[in-house]
Amino acid sequence: MTSLSLCPVCIMQTLMLLLAANGAPVLAGNLLKTRCAWPLDSGLRLADDRPLLGQTKTWRGLVSGVGMTAGVAALLAIDVWTGFMFGILAMGGDLLSSFIKRRLGKKSSSRARGLDTVPESLLPAWILREHLSLSVIDIAVIIGLFFLFEENLSPLLYKWHIRKRPY
Repeated sequence: MTSLSLCPVCIMQTLMLLLAANGAPVLAGNLLKTRCAWPLDSGLRLADDRPLLGQTKTWRGLVSGVGMTAGVAALLAIDVWTGFMFGILAMGGDLLSSFIKRRLGKKSSSRARGLDTVPESLLPAWILREHLSLSVIDIAVIIGLFFLFEENLSPLLYKWHIRKRPY
């Protein structure tokens, strides 16, 4: 695939993987409540006296996000290993954005437009672009669509009592 071609199927499959990685921790939190909600950073605070990641980044979220993404990959006839790696990279992008937000003085689960979606979508799409047959244009479209999904879907999920915040 050339870097200028567009693959709608590849875009939709990647968006499905992103939604799985992003949605699984929310669903796991709703199902399990406080069970298995151990913070990834174990409450570690850095020299700036701010948490490394924050209490909302949990092992439960990481495991559910990676596992759900691998499962959705299998359903989409994408190699499970690619789905597993996609989940790790998407969660890694999410953790990176949390780390940056803590350094900026933002609280856990606070909103930071763009920072909340770009690392989480760019990192797995870029690194796994060959495995997912993504062009550079596909990746740009994916990032834009994922941003729009998050902006418009989150208020609905809050209204339906699936998310704790409307963003």
